[in-house]
Amino acid sequence: MDIQSYVNDITTVFVDELHDDLVGVYLHGSLAMGCFNPVTSDVDMLVICSTEMTNDTKKIIIKRLLSLTQGNRNQLEMSIVLERNVKDFVYPTPFELHYFHPNYLIDENYVCGGEGFYDPDLAGHMVVTYHRGVTLSGGEIKNVFTPIARRYYIESIFNDIEDAPKLIIKNPVYFTLNLCRVLYLLKEGKVASKKEGGEWGIRNLPEDFKTIVEQCLAVYNGSAKDIYIGSNEIVHFATWMLSECKQLRKEEGKNERDS
Repeated sequence: MDIQSYVNDITTVFVDELHDDLVGVYLHGSLAMGCFNPVTSDVDMLVICSTEMTNDTKKIIIKRLLSLTQGNRNQLEMSIVLERNVKDFVYPTPFELHYFHPNYLIDENYVCGGEGFYDPDLAGHMVVTYHRGVTLSGGEIKNVFTPIARRYYIESIFNDIEDAPKLIIKNPVYFTLNLCRVLYLLKEGKVASKKEGGEWGIRNLPEDFKTIVEQCLAVYNGSAKDIYIGSNEIVHFATWMLSECKQLRKEEGKNERDS
């Protein structure tokens, strides 16, 4: 199945099951920002609905999504959020349903979402949707989403990098490119993809780090299978990058308080 048909079939699930409660279905992430890798990339969606969902509806949606996505190399990463929490933004943001969760494969009654479920990552997803997203069904993005304060976006995307020095050895591509896009945001205000963050890093980081970013970007783009950088070197890169990001964030917070 081609990626457009896959996305269309997923969108149809929400149109069928949410009916008049559906406000819209929106694409964000690599597919929306033009850097989708058909071998490794996820499909990222936000779904906005007007009223709380019943547990039965959630289970039906989970079952239908499992039938479409199980075994597909482009896994779906999706959250359903209430319209009121988008219009009057709440951080961390409550969500009605999140897909995918490993428990869905072993417990047909498991539901991730509803009362007591919050996700700080949703602020980042909403900002990307507002600036770079694609409408798949329903209201236009600028009519559904409102601008989110920069501090929430920064806090949200910092969740992806705060453990980078400890975890980068296990997933060097993910953490290297995320560190680059966070530093890119803090220095130039750009809401960027991981690919764009890496390209910025190659142009702007110290020479000692450019080989790391180039190799990670090549793996991300599919033109290489692995990176060939020593563990000490890549941990040093992550430690330096995180320190730079934290310093810029601290300075930005101070300037905001002083203004």
